[in-house]
Amino acid sequence: MTLAHAQELALNYPLGETLPAPGRTLEVADGVRWLRMPLPFALNHINLWLLRDEIDGRQGWTAVDCGVATDTTRGHWQQIFDDELQGLPLLRVVCTHMHPDHVGLAHWLCERFSSERADTPGHECRLWISATDWTVARLAIQSPDSFGGAASADFFARHGLSDPQALAQLRQRKSYYADLVPSLPARYRRLMDGMTLQVAGRQWVCKVGYGHAPEHMALHCPALDLLIAGDMVLPRISTNVAVVESEPEGNPLPLFLDSLTRLRALPASTLVLPSHGKPFVGLHTRIEQLHSHHRDRLADVLQACAAQPCSAADLLPVLFKRTLDLHQTTLAMGESIAHVHALVGTGHLLPHDSGDGVLRWTALG
Repeated sequence: MTLAHAQELALNYPLGETLPAPGRTLEVADGVRWLRMPLPFALNHINLWLLRDEIDGRQGWTAVDCGVATDTTRGHWQQIFDDELQGLPLLRVVCTHMHPDHVGLAHWLCERFSSERADTPGHECRLWISATDWTVARLAIQSPDSFGGAASADFFARHGLSDPQALAQLRQRKSYYADLVPSLPARYRRLMDGMTLQVAGRQWVCKVGYGHAPEHMALHCPALDLLIAGDMVLPRISTNVAVVESEPEGNPLPLFLDSLTRLRALPASTLVLPSHGKPFVGLHTRIEQLHSHHRDRLADVLQACAAQPCSAADLLPVLFKRTLDLHQTTLAMGESIAHVHALVGTGHLLPHDSGDGVLRWTALG
């Protein structure tokens, strides 16, 4: 039995293997429905959520996260509109954070249920998101090199990525973010840590998380004992925590681990609704698993750098035991750099000048 399988068995999946069919929803709690949308990556799905709602006397739904902007996703949403909303509109769109699979169709959904439509007279379907993530998303849409292009290629080359084909593909991958998030609503409602959303008389409390996205917002409903966790707590895989080229000296891993520790204040009985994987009970167990995972990876990095100076690219086979495609390589490089920076921040690693312009690190002592 693999460690990942053993860890998964330590969690409880109340719905078993049941999944919502494409274009359909599945009720997971009173007024809370689960839907899944396909993704064009190795991680091939995202979980989205619909909350039965009422705003200013209007009956409808709040959508939490959107999926990427593809015709396939739009088609699944249209089926949801036709068959699953009981003839009621979306009243607002909440996005946990700015990554494409979460915010990609926010503009399309908000526009679809805007005030000029006959079925939503006098109402504007608003995007609700943290200010930081709305701003970063807007900048990413406008930048030709966001999450790809020459800036990413140069950044990863500086950290030791030398494969000519991978670097060439990165340089060609321009407008990557804008292809998946072609636009964003010009107006939004700001989510802040500790803020309470009233959803059909129930309170959903915003729980900020750092390290994965600039200002990620999970939503906790004490009355239902539910946490819409976004990407902060996933049951089978560890959340990507990466340094990106726009913040090359970033140190996101301690921020992420501190965010997990704060979520441990929620009840152990909480049903976690993750963005990938299946709903589960076992929040405290999963938080401890993730802390242990990163402790082990930090120890592996430190051991490798004690043997010889290593770049982030040198550490990829230390941190990842599987073959990586280009998309996975970019995520893995960012995560490798994040582990290096965490150890630099605690004084365990020091820079090593190899004289070739590549950043390498050696263990102290």
